[in-house]
Formats: sequence, structure tokens, C-alpha cells
Amino acid sequence: MKSVFLTFYSETSSFFIQVGLTACFLIGPFLYLYIRSATKPKSVGKWKWLIHILPVTLFMIVTGILYPYLDYWYLWQLKSGGFLGWMLLSQWTVYLFISIYQARFSILKLFSKIEKPSNLDYWITNILSGCFLIWLAYNTNKYTSYIVGALTFSFTFYVSLMVWFFKRRQHGLSFLSSSLKYQNKKISNTEIELLRERLPILFIQEEIHLNSDLKLTDVAKQLQTKRHTLSQYLNETMGQNFSDYVNGYRVKSAMEMLRSNDLLTIKGIGNACGFKSNTSFYAAFKKHMAMTPAEFKKSI
Repeated sequence: MKSVFLTFYSETSSFFIQVGLTACFLIGPFLYLYIRSATKPKSVGKWKWLIHILPVTLFMIVTGILYPYLDYWYLWQLKSGGFLGWMLLSQWTVYLFISIYQARFSILKLFSKIEKPSNLDYWITNILSGCFLIWLAYNTNKYTSYIVGALTFSFTFYVSLMVWFFKRRQHGLSFLSSSLKYQNKKISNTEIELLRERLPILFIQEEIHLNSDLKLTDVAKQLQTKRHTLSQYLNETMGQNFSDYVNGYRVKSAMEMLRSNDLLTIKGIGNACGFKSNTSFYAAFKKHMAMTPAEFKKSI
């Protein structure tokens, strides 16, 4: 809003500009706290957020008193002597890239063929992408126009609103629906590490996914854990339900056979990899690889 007033109303109150500029120091901390609370809900304690917000708020107040924008407007320029402008850029940049690092697993899932990204992973990536574009727009405005930042913010806001709206229509709840399902139950860090270590062994070394009758209960029993615990781990940590997780390994096995086996038909390969029908094989393969088994075979 500040950018719009600055562009179209030259007589905008300096106090309004002062508040708008200093408030920009809160963009980075709030972004980081949101991403951290979304990826690690228990890591942001009741008062821990104050560590990031309170110093910035005090700085905003002191800056407004000692360096009012009306008399010290040049301090906000990204030029020699504009130390407030450079401080804002540095602080915003550090928090932005720390937030990206915090969300790295959600981002990587978007490119994984084994782990399926959840709605929350898509939402986090959308938020980070939007904030990065706004950061880029504001810090390159000397090559364009200051209003570009505001336009980028509006564009990002409307795209995010549309994504949220259509996802809500599809799923009935927010992007945090998978988390809400288990909000009163928590897996211990020890259980998470054991499942992270032992679960892939069952699929990669023992290839239990080749059993077409494999059930969640069977896998939980082999891991000596509860059925509900395994389901929660897959949903919260892997961003997948049991069926999608198993099919990911079945598709991977099918890909290896399609490359090396010329004796079996495509249907035979699907059966050998644990799919009960040709329809389920084609559906799972296309979901994970964005092409049919026949198309994949031709592309080899």
C-alpha cells in the first residue's frame, strides 16, 4: 500500500511512509516463523517467537523517533550512506534463505519420484515462491519502477488466494488437513528415526511391495509398530498415504523391468510388480511418472 501511495500521491504523509518502511523489517521474521511452525509445529514455543519479533519492533520504534523519514529519507536508499535500506535488504535476505532452507524437504518432494508432496508442501512452496518474487521485485526496482513491488505483491496474493480456494473446494479443509487429522497424537523422534531407517529396507532390500496383497497392517507388524503410527508417519513425514507409498516402489520396479525385460508383456510386468490389474498399473504409473508404461517403454 505504501508503494501505491508513494507512486500516485506525492503528498503522502511521511509518518505513513515511515510506518510502512519500518514494518518491512517484520516480513522476514514472520515468514520464517510461519514456515518453521508449518514444518516443525512443536519447535516454535509459546514465547520463542518473541526472540525474532520483539527486537525488530523496538528497532522500528527507535528508528521512527531518531530518524523520521521526513528528515532522513536518504537513509532508506540502496546507495552509499543509506544504512537503513541496506539493513532491511540484508535482514530480509537472510530470513528468506533461512526459510527456504527450513522448507527444503517440502521443496525437494516436488521433484521426487518416490515421495509425493502433500497439500502443505505445495502451500509452503507457494508462499516461499511468492515472497521470493516480492523480494526480487523490491530489490531490483532501481532498474524498473518502485510500483513493481506492489504489483508483484498483488499478483502473488491473488494467485495464492486462487490456489487456496480451489484446494479448499477439492478437499473441504485447509492445506493443513493432514496435520489436523493427527493433531492430538505425536510420534516420538525415536520412532520417526526407526521408521525412516527400517521402512526403506523392507521395500528396497526385501521388496515386499511385489506382494499384491500387501496391507498396512502387514508392514506395521514387520516394523513392530502400530498401524496408526505407520499411517501417521507416512502422511506427516512422507506426505503420502500407504497406497501411494507402496505404488511408488512398484512403479520403480516396473521401470527397471521395462528397461531390461523383453520376455514379459507390459501387463505381465505390472502383475510381477504387485499390481492386481492392468488398470491400477497404468493409473499408478501415470500418476508417478506422468506417462503410461507403454509411453515409457517407447522412450527407452
